[in-house]
Amino acid sequence: MTGASGGIYALRLLQKLHRSAAEIHLILSRSGEKTLFLETGKRAADLKSLANYAWPIDDISAPLASGSFTTDGMIITPCSIHTMSAIACGITANLLTRAADVALKERRRLILMVRESPFHLGHLRAMTALTEMGAIVAPPVPGFYNNPETIEELVDSSVDRVLDLIGLPDEQARRWNGPAAAREKS
Repeated sequence: MTGASGGIYALRLLQKLHRSAAEIHLILSRSGEKTLFLETGKRAADLKSLANYAWPIDDISAPLASGSFTTDGMIITPCSIHTMSAIACGITANLLTRAADVALKERRRLILMVRESPFHLGHLRAMTALTEMGAIVAPPVPGFYNNPETIEELVDSSVDRVLDLIGLPDEQARRWNGPAAAREKS
């Protein structure tokens, strides 16, 4: 988790992953901790309690820094433009960007929930470069076709798509089943 706005995306993702059998490794930036608290009132300990392992961002000796440590993939949510740009340029100044670089070089899934709007050409070029390297750029864009009634339902529409992309679908995810199903809810 980086310091971009949208700490609720990281919180909901971890809550959903925690219910699964996935082994969760958390890397939380200092600005991510601050943003999480400002936006949700939650502390780093709240996120860490949902992970199997929590690594300090400056711990380059952590297993995630090596390609020999196998993972199924990595999700960065929310992903700041700073972090996205560093990954696109191969700058591995901390464990988070190093682990993302490892995911790319080992051809593992890397999903970036980039939080920024609007994008300028430099942002788009970095996203193109990352996509060409094999990353999936998935800005959290909520779906409205299921008639969400709460902020959590809006957040979950993006989180559930990312869980699908990483290969760990949430069985409770609301899925589009045609216009009749959407009308029945309202």
